[in-house]
Amino acid sequence: MSNDLVLGISAFYHDSAAALVHGGHIVAAAQEERFSRRRHDSAFPVRAVEYCLREAGADLGDIAAVAYYEDAKLKFRRVVGTYLATAPHGFASFRETLPPWLSWKRDIHRTVRHGLAGLGDGPVPEIVTRRHHESHAASAFLPSPYESAAVLCVDGVGEWATTTLWRGRGTAVTPLAELRFPHSLGLLYSAFTYFCGFKVDSGEYKLMGLAPYGTPRYAGLIRERLIDIKPDGSFRLDMAYFAYLRGQVMTGRAFEKLFDGPRRRPESPLTERECDLAASVQEVTEEVMIKLARSARERTGERRLCLAGGVALNCVANGRIIEERIFDEVWVQPAAGDAGGALGAALSVAAARGAGRPHLGSGRDAMAGSLLGPGYGDEEIAAFLRSRSLPHTAPAPDDVAQAVAKRLAEGAVVGWFQGRTEFGPRALGARSLLGDPRDPGMQSAMNLKIKFRESFRPFAPSVLAEDAKDYFALRQESPYMLVVGQIADSQRLTAADADDATGLDRLKTLRSTIPAVTHVDCSARVQTVTEEANAPYHRLLTAFKETTGCPVLINTSFNVRGEPIVNTPEEAYTCFMRTGIDLLVLGNHLLEKSEQPRWEEEGDWRETIPLD
Repeated sequence: MSNDLVLGISAFYHDSAAALVHGGHIVAAAQEERFSRRRHDSAFPVRAVEYCLREAGADLGDIAAVAYYEDAKLKFRRVVGTYLATAPHGFASFRETLPPWLSWKRDIHRTVRHGLAGLGDGPVPEIVTRRHHESHAASAFLPSPYESAAVLCVDGVGEWATTTLWRGRGTAVTPLAELRFPHSLGLLYSAFTYFCGFKVDSGEYKLMGLAPYGTPRYAGLIRERLIDIKPDGSFRLDMAYFAYLRGQVMTGRAFEKLFDGPRRRPESPLTERECDLAASVQEVTEEVMIKLARSARERTGERRLCLAGGVALNCVANGRIIEERIFDEVWVQPAAGDAGGALGAALSVAAARGAGRPHLGSGRDAMAGSLLGPGYGDEEIAAFLRSRSLPHTAPAPDDVAQAVAKRLAEGAVVGWFQGRTEFGPRALGARSLLGDPRDPGMQSAMNLKIKFRESFRPFAPSVLAEDAKDYFALRQESPYMLVVGQIADSQRLTAADADDATGLDRLKTLRSTIPAVTHVDCSARVQTVTEEANAPYHRLLTAFKETTGCPVLINTSFNVRGEPIVNTPEEAYTCFMRTGIDLLVLGNHLLEKSEQPRWEEEGDWRETIPLD
């Protein structure tokens, strides 16, 4: 392989990752958590880098440049400047934060060089930095299928930027506008995540899932007291209500006084207040995102939009932007958070060194279905099964889909492990848990007995792309499960129209012919599946349709609460045996739970996994 390989790295905040780019082609990308087994691992991604090099058949000496995803010196100035602006408040927090910045965080070139030093012979390649939002913008536009587009990046904070607008053309991504810390839509959403008792930087998707159970009765109060939204989508927060400038918590007494009492204690019962708070901040977030999108269209004149940054994982807001028909098409980077920054930095540096975008003209993006992580072939899987003497069957490859579809139709929950793992937070049919969406009890059963998480959490549907219009009201395909759409009228049940339940009691009402993937507002976070993007998964969906008449499956990530998605056959088997999964499919090998040897391990494994 020629020496135009660029290695991208994101690290030291959350979701550390590595990505490797050869010219304009993405060779590999993976989060460190998949190897370390620490959810949202922020450590230097040594294992992810090793994987990327191994996938390319390369050594560190083959790398032309290493791209780091943010400017650490600029970020340090923001940390110090924030403390000086609020001193003496938050001194205890600052005292904890300062030493690592002084010792290793600020000199990121030296830190990255040290992290890479043991990974190969010869000198460490040139290290180049990109700003945080520049990495997001490159990750959004350069792999997209568009020759030109508006690019919108919205997150918590990078160095100073929290919201940025760019124009992408050819291989260039040009900045146009910026909002700066502390005024942040991502941090506003995280403040409500924290106040509702969920973990910041990982529980935001829970808040989004909780929102449809409530009514937005606090939305007016949020607009009146917390955020001043301008017609162009720009905004300012009233920092009197937030505590993140002064310490490690997001909210304080002023927030409690405004929203009817203290913060919910984590793991305590959810009340109608938390449902209403979630609905309220979700409504405000959608309003801001729609206004930002309109401003992006007016400012750039582009007909297509690319999205990245943590807020781009809010698939309800993405769906609203599409419904409003602001742009002809919208493309969201599947690893929209900080992990995707590693990829964006690598692509940006590669473009600056003359790399093109070879996927343009194909009508497809460059993400290969986001199946960019480690893969295991049938020989490796067979060797694992032999080493443990595990009972299994191995049907002919063409018969696997039919056998699994039959078990799904019988009510089995299936662990599905195929090919290369997904890059980003979503399981897309490579490391997935699957079930029958027609079963009204399947959502609660999978949540409580397999995922070991809150029963209110919705599951996403995978659907054959060619049949999506019969089940969901979507204006475009949604290959990365990052767009919410409504259930098609033809699939809805009229009895749901009379539903007068409130709060979590709304979960009990049947609303469609696929109740296990229908949220209480008749929405669904849809993944459309094509044969080109994921042939094995497309075959399974086709077989399930032939068996049942339904081209839809429940698709959730192959893990339990607090644990990263499984990465290896051994991890898949362990999850299979620890939970209520009925059938494990490893490549072309099928393992029935009833045929496995008795599972024994010391202690309660759930006590060793931190809650997310």
